[in-house]
This record gives sequence, C-alpha cells and structure tokens, in this order.
Amino acid sequence: MSNTIAAIVLTKNEERHIVRCLESLKGICDEIVVVDSFSDDNTVELATGFGARVVQHPWKNYATQFNFGVYECGISADWIWRIDADEYLEGGIGEAVKEVVATCGDDVNGIYVRKRIDFMGRPLLHGGWYPSWHLKVFRCGHGDCENRWMDEHIRLFDGRAVTLEVGNQVDANLNDLSWWTDKHNGYATREMADMLMMEYGLDASAEEIVPKLFGSEAERKRWLKIKYVKSPLFVRPFINFAVRYIMKLGFLDGKEGFLWHVLQGFWYRMLVDAKIFELKKRCGWDDNRIKAEIRERFPQKSDLGGGKCIPVNNVALLLPAERRRYAA
Repeated sequence: MSNTIAAIVLTKNEERHIVRCLESLKGICDEIVVVDSFSDDNTVELATGFGARVVQHPWKNYATQFNFGVYECGISADWIWRIDADEYLEGGIGEAVKEVVATCGDDVNGIYVRKRIDFMGRPLLHGGWYPSWHLKVFRCGHGDCENRWMDEHIRLFDGRAVTLEVGNQVDANLNDLSWWTDKHNGYATREMADMLMMEYGLDASAEEIVPKLFGSEAERKRWLKIKYVKSPLFVRPFINFAVRYIMKLGFLDGKEGFLWHVLQGFWYRMLVDAKIFELKKRCGWDDNRIKAEIRERFPQKSDLGGGKCIPVNNVALLLPAERRRYAA
C-alpha cells in the first residue's frame, strides 16, 4: 500500500512559529496544506516560500477549519498528520511514523504520538501533562475531527490505532503572557459552551469520542471531563489545581510549572466557571432560555458553504465531486 503523508496546519498570524513547524516536517510529509484564516502578517509568504500549499478560509471553529482541510483541499496523500503551527516534531518521531505507515496492517487507521508542552521555554514533565498521547496521524478517509467548540479530538470511523513511543510532538508557543491570557479568554468562552452543551445534552454525543475510564487517552479524558462537568461550580478549579500541582507533582517543574498550573489549571478553569455562572444568571437560571442561547450562539452544524475559499498564489482547490460527511 502507499504510505504518503500530508500535514494539515491551521494558521492565523503565525509568522513566529510557522517556519519552525514546517522545517520539522521536511522529509516526513509529502504534502503540506496550510489553511490560513486571513493572516495579516508574513505567515502566508513564509509558508508558500517553504513550499506549502496555502488556502485561505474564514474561521468558525477549530473542528470546522480542520475538516475543511481534510475534505475540501484536495489532499492526495494516504495519511493525514494534524499539527498546529506552534508545534514541531523532535526526537525521530517523524521517521518513526513513516515506518509505521509503511509497515502497519490494513486494519490500522490511526497513530497515537507523544505530545509535550513547553511553557515559557520549560518542558512540563509533571502534573499529568507528560507523557501524553494524542491521535495525530490517521488514514485519509477513515477519520476526521469531532465537531466540538473546545477539546476536539481526531476520531476514527473504523479500524484501530497504535501508539508510538518515539520522540515528541512539541507544543511550544513563543508568544508572551499577554497573548496567552487573551487567547485563553477566548478559549474560556468556547469551553463554557462545550461544558454547557455536555450538561444539557446539546452536543452531538453519537458522533464524539466515547468516554471510557479505561479506554484510550482521549476516551479517558472525555470520561474525566464529564465527571468534571458534574462537579460543583467554583469548587472544581481548586480540585483541579490541587490534583495536578500537588498530587501529580506539578511543583517539580519549577517556577514555570507553578505559573502554568496557576494560570491554566486554576485561573482559566475559574474563568470558565465564571462565564457559565454569568450566562445562567443572565438567563434567570431558566434551563430552556440557557439552552436557547447556547443553540443560538454556538450552532452545532458546520455551514460549509458559508465562506468563500481563496487559494493563495493561484493554487487551485481540488473540490470533490460531492462533499463527504463532516463532523456535524
């Protein structure tokens, strides 16, 4: 069987990261498709100069944008690698993935790779953040991104996935804390919507990762998130911080680890709870009004025809004869 790999990279003003990301894919991926949300910096020029195929498309949410790349950007490779612009490959992970796709059986449609987060230049190796395996590589036509406003995972339609314990896919954002907090304020709004959808049964549960305590890492995380959603408002951020920073030894990652756990493990989670409280109070604690507002502000269906798709540098989009199913 063929074993070509295409990378899909989503961008919006990523000139600080994009070259590092694409450099790490050199010799690994046969295609690189950058789906850009109309950057106004040098992201597009840097990506096209590197040889990537860039297509501009309006942003709705991560799942919609990624699935646009999967289904509408004319990918001809056999496998797809999901990698963000502020991530890169290290430690031979690329070569190891190439070996797996070249030798695996027909029943293998996905590969879990090891992810590491670096914060303020320091790898986070404790607190439950490492090692962490994510389904990042999947066989084209056998998976896509589940349709969620936050915490979206790659899901397989069939077959099985294998786990690769070589190297890392490193998430190392180089922007400052002002950017980080602004970004997480936006994340908190999406997380609020996601948690309320789970609470009120508004998410497309039949299409999602199945929550299992003893399943894959994605399934276990989804199970834990459901338990988190059901725990008391404003209490759960304290519990999350205590578990990760103390019980899971997050304090061993120094000052950077302390800041990460305070900001990501407590402040961010408290901000999500505050936004949930705000919306429920605004709706007078009326369940029907809450559900109506969530449906209005965060629709579940992906409107694929709603935005004009602009190929960059006259690169033609190869649209399929008929659109395949989206995460919806």
